[in-house]
This record gives sequence, C-alpha cells and structure tokens, in this order.
Amino acid sequence: MGRTGNWRVFKPILDKKKCVKCLRCWIFCPEATVIRNKDNTVDIDYEYCKGCGICANVCKIKAIVMEREAEE
Repeated sequence: MGRTGNWRVFKPILDKKKCVKCLRCWIFCPEATVIRNKDNTVDIDYEYCKGCGICANVCKIKAIVMEREAEE
C-alpha cells in the first residue's frame, strides 16, 4: 500500500498526558491511522494519516490538536 501521509497540510499532535483513553479518535478515524494499543493508549500512523482533523474534532478534551506540517 502506498504512503498517503506525505501530502497533508496539517497533522494531528496527540498529548498523551491529556488523553483519557476514550478511543473516540480511534473509532472515528476514516483511514484507520489511529492505532489502538493493548492498554487503550493510541498512536498515530503518520505514514498514512491524511490530516483530515476528524480525530481532533471528536476529542472532547482536546488531547489532539492539528498543527501545520513542517515544510521540507
């Protein structure tokens, strides 16, 4: 499968200290790039994340924010 994360403009940044493990980001991610770990923590697969922002929008405590992707 080809990587799709290299053309995004914004990317989600997860603050694991704020995260309450509700898994809303994992449930709603349309590309399945939010990875659920065994302890219900999450990670983001930036190789395939398209930066749509749904994860940040559904996070009620704002543990995920969208930041502009760095220019290369």
